[in-house]
Amino acid sequence: MNGLLEIVGSLLLLAGAILILIAAWGVIRLPDALARQHAATKAGTLALACVCVGAMLWAQDTGWTLRLLVILAFLLATLPVASHLLARAAVRESQAQDELDAARLVDTQSQGRG
Repeated sequence: MNGLLEIVGSLLLLAGAILILIAAWGVIRLPDALARQHAATKAGTLALACVCVGAMLWAQDTGWTLRLLVILAFLLATLPVASHLLARAAVRESQAQDELDAARLVDTQSQGRG
């Protein structure tokens, strides 16, 4: 059973490393600040979650598992807030607020639910 946990943990660590590379590539290649922020936050959060869970499975130690759970909880609590604040700052800086205010809102009542 320990061998299986180490294999699954190693696969999660590898998946996390690949996702971190994809997030970094998105930050470099995407055209504007909002798209870059999206790539860094979404893929980065998933990658860090994979790395933390993979490390928990690979280490198989209660002390490390508790530390990694605290790290994971902290990241999952703070990354969305930081991403939202960065997106708001980017919108304000780019003067796109006027365009957003003038945009037509989608009417949810006319979309036929049911």
